[in-house]
Amino acid sequence: MIAHSNFKTSYLAGKGHSPPNLPSMRRSSPPPTTVFTKEEATESPTMKRCRQAKSKAEPNTLGDIEDINFSKKEIPEIRSSLLKWYDENKRDLPWRRISKNGDNDGVSVEERERMAYAVWVSEVMLQQTRVQTVIDYYNRWMEKWPTIHHLAKADIEEVNELWAGLGYYRRARFLLEGAKMIVEDKTEFPKTVSSLRKVKGIGDYTAGAIASIAFNETVPVVDGNVIRVIARLKALSSNPKDSKTVKNFWKLAGRLVDPSRPGDFNQALMELGATVCTPLGPSCSTCPISHQCHALLLSTKDKSVQVTDYPMKVVKAKQRRDFSAVSVVEIVEGDVSQSDSRFLLIKRPDKGLLAGLWEFPSVLLEGETDLASRRETIDNFLKQSLGLDIRKSCKIVLREEVGEYVHVFSHIRLKMCIELLILNLKGGKKFMQRMQESATLTWKYVDGEALSSLGLTSGVRKVKLLLCRIATFLIFVLVDVPSKSLHLKITLHCFGKINLGF
Repeated sequence: MIAHSNFKTSYLAGKGHSPPNLPSMRRSSPPPTTVFTKEEATESPTMKRCRQAKSKAEPNTLGDIEDINFSKKEIPEIRSSLLKWYDENKRDLPWRRISKNGDNDGVSVEERERMAYAVWVSEVMLQQTRVQTVIDYYNRWMEKWPTIHHLAKADIEEVNELWAGLGYYRRARFLLEGAKMIVEDKTEFPKTVSSLRKVKGIGDYTAGAIASIAFNETVPVVDGNVIRVIARLKALSSNPKDSKTVKNFWKLAGRLVDPSRPGDFNQALMELGATVCTPLGPSCSTCPISHQCHALLLSTKDKSVQVTDYPMKVVKAKQRRDFSAVSVVEIVEGDVSQSDSRFLLIKRPDKGLLAGLWEFPSVLLEGETDLASRRETIDNFLKQSLGLDIRKSCKIVLREEVGEYVHVFSHIRLKMCIELLILNLKGGKKFMQRMQESATLTWKYVDGEALSSLGLTSGVRKVKLLLCRIATFLIFVLVDVPSKSLHLKITLHCFGKINLGF
C-alpha cells in the first residue's frame, strides 16, 4: 500500500472563492423606513424631498408596513416606465420567444398551452439557478419533451438523467408528476392561479408566472428580485423572510401589475431586479424607476444610508457539516488485463436528499474517522445491503485511497473521503444474480461508457473526475509497481480517458 499524504487532494464544489474584503458600505442596524400619509402622497416631489431631508422616520413595525401602498400617481408612472424599459432592454431568452407579448388575439388554445408549458419548465428550472446555466438545460428539455403530453409519457429515470447537474432534483420530480396529473385529467391546461395551485408542485410564484405570462391573468409574481425592487421603492427595512412581510410584498406587487400586459410587467419587474437593481451593486443611474425610489432618495440625503441596505439582510443559517465514505467499486471478471470491468451504482431512497438518484456506494459517518474505520464501514455496508462480502466473495485486486472532496449543498457541507476498490468476483455472473436477489437496496453495475452517459449528480461527477485525475497521477508515481499501474490504466480506459490498445 502506498502512502498518499503527499498527493491527497481536496476539492470544493458549488461555491466560488470568497471575494476580497472590501470596506463595508452597510450600517450596523437596519436603516429607517419612510412612511407616507395620504396627505403626504399628494405633495409635489420637491416638497417631499425637502421634508424627507429634514427628518428621519423610525423603522417600521409590521402594522406600519401593512399601511404602506403605492399612490394613484406612482402606479401608472411605474408601469409605463418599466414596460418601456423592458421592451428596449429585455434579454433574449428561449422561453420568451414563444410568448406573444401580451397579444390575446389570434392565439390558439394549443399555442397558449405550449406557452404555459414553456413558462412552467423555465420558471421551475430558474428557481435557485442562474439564467445562463438554465438555457442549455431548457433547450435540451424542450427538444426531448416539446409538450406536456410528451413529458407525461416519460419516467423519472429519464427526467433525472436530463436534469443531472442542475441540482434541487425534487423540482424535476414535481414537474413530471404535475404533467402526468394534468394529462390524466384529460382537461385543458389550467389557466388561472386558483386552478394551477391544485397541480402538485406548483406554488404561488409558479402559478402567478404561468397565469400572467401565458394566459394574461392580472396577478402578481413575487420572487427575491421583486422583493428587492419593491423594498427599495418604498424603503422597507422589514425582514424579507418573515411570512407576514412576504404577504405584504404580494399585496404591493398586486397593486402594480399592469392589467393590459400583466405577464410582461411581471417579467419586467423580475428582469429589473436581476440586471439593474441587484443585491450588492445596483445601477441606479440606469434604472427606469429611480425617480420613484425612496431608498435612493434617502441615500442622497443621508450618507450613512445605502440603497443596498434595503431590504434587511438576513443572516443565513449555518451549514451542517457531514462526513461520508465513498467507494468507487469496480468489478472485473476473468483476466483483469482485458479491461472488462463495470462500476457498481446504488440508488438512493425515494425520499430525502437527492431522492431516487444513482451514486457510488457511500455511507454517512458520525464524524471524521481514520482510513481503517472508513474501510470497515464500507465493507459492512456492502455486506449488509448487497450481500457482498469482499473477504469471502471476491478477490481485492486493488484498493487505493483517492482523496477528499467537499460538496456544498444549500444547507449541508459534505466532506467525502473517496477510495477506488477493484474487485474480482468469485462465481462471476452467477454471484451477481445472487446479489440481486439478496440485496436490500436497488443497485446496478454499468460499464464506463454507460457511466459517462448516465445522468449523474454533480457530486458523483466530481468524484469521478477526481478519481481520473489522481489515477493519472498515480500511474506515473507507480511505474515501479507494474500491476497497480496496469489496474489504474484499466480504470481510466473504462472511463474513456485513455486507449490501452488491447
